[in-house]
Amino acid sequence: MSVQCELCFHRCRLEEGQTGLCRARGNRGGEVVSLNYGRLTALALDPIERKPLRRFHPGSMVLSVGSFGCNLDCPFCQNAGIAQAGEERTTQFWSPELLAEEAVRLRSRGNIGVAYTYNEPLVGYEYVRDCAALVRQVGMYNVLVTNGTIGSEPWKKLLPLIDAVNIDLKGFREGWYRTLGGDLETVKRAIVLAAGACHVEVTSLIVPGENDGEEEMETLACWLASVSPNIPLHVSRFFPRRRMTDRPATPVETVYRLARIAQAYLRYVYTGNC
Repeated sequence: MSVQCELCFHRCRLEEGQTGLCRARGNRGGEVVSLNYGRLTALALDPIERKPLRRFHPGSMVLSVGSFGCNLDCPFCQNAGIAQAGEERTTQFWSPELLAEEAVRLRSRGNIGVAYTYNEPLVGYEYVRDCAALVRQVGMYNVLVTNGTIGSEPWKKLLPLIDAVNIDLKGFREGWYRTLGGDLETVKRAIVLAAGACHVEVTSLIVPGENDGEEEMETLACWLASVSPNIPLHVSRFFPRRRMTDRPATPVETVYRLARIAQAYLRYVYTGNC
């Protein structure tokens, strides 16, 4: 029998044995199951600033974990080796209990919790949920780095377990989002909901010729300030990757200029990759 995944706006209708657009969820036995549950492709102790989170426990470290799969198809993806991979990807299994134990073990090295990152963590929703509950039980923090492409109901259910989130806002034009396989309104809604539940920071990667217009940045910053002028915005420099190796890196001056525009509306604006 066919089933429909309700996790994000794609709402993939799957026949038995089929896998969704994200490559991490599939119809197995008439149910939508997480194919990447506990299957990690990356695990590292990182500075919190690399997430990037600049105003959440600065100077601390966080145990960062990733799996495979993503529900967008960004031509400039920096982690395409895992984000665009599926069940064939080589992984190591880490149960939620083992991950929580590792987080506690690393406290002596400055670890404050677990960051779900690298690929799109929310396509592995059940694993993030189960790990986050255990990490919270041992008195540590849960950090999420996400594209924000998730339905309202699962997002609302997860947010009480999340302490900080960085959400990619990849521009402020619906047409640009469609080329990435995404939906701008879904991401805006995710930011609004998160802002009412936990610490939020936002990242915008500036791609030359796509989302580098001054008017677009002004509109983006004005909208973000309407949610809260205290939400930090990271204006980040693009480097050629994946299917976008035909264009140069974003000029540093472009990043600085757009950051100055955002500063007229937002209290905290940072530049990245410069």
